[in-house]
Amino acid sequence: MDARLNYFADPTAGKALKHFMSAGKALKDSSLPTATQELLALRVSQINGCAVCIDMHTKEAAAAGETSVRLNLVAAWREATVFTEAERAALELAEEGTRVADAAGGVSDEVWARAAKHYDEEQLTALVIMISFMNTVNRLNIITQQPAGDYEPGQFH
Repeated sequence: MDARLNYFADPTAGKALKHFMSAGKALKDSSLPTATQELLALRVSQINGCAVCIDMHTKEAAAAGETSVRLNLVAAWREATVFTEAERAALELAEEGTRVADAAGGVSDEVWARAAKHYDEEQLTALVIMISFMNTVNRLNIITQQPAGDYEPGQFH
């Protein structure tokens, strides 16, 4: 598969994505645990079917020490016993935040309350921005059919 656009060669994309990726760096530097960030990025990307992001975040999580068992079970986290209650709350928020078009009510008060039980305001802010950020990146990649499979950990950091 060939990408429809080359973001690295386009001057407009280069300017816009430079600023956009700095937002991603700010999220990486937040107090939200790295493992949670990678699990969220992976789950949002699975829901959206973004192969390049699934490739990237699976490899980044593994490089950061995440186990293959947990990575393989992200798609079925509700039935898996390997996630903490905090991670489960974050994954649930990520799913409802990603599927806003599918659920007329958006993110429910119950889901928000479960997340707020485990994360402070700074971390909740990071969660919300991370979910939105990943949905945007997924769409950039899916629309332009960016190919997946050759990502190397740390390539964009």
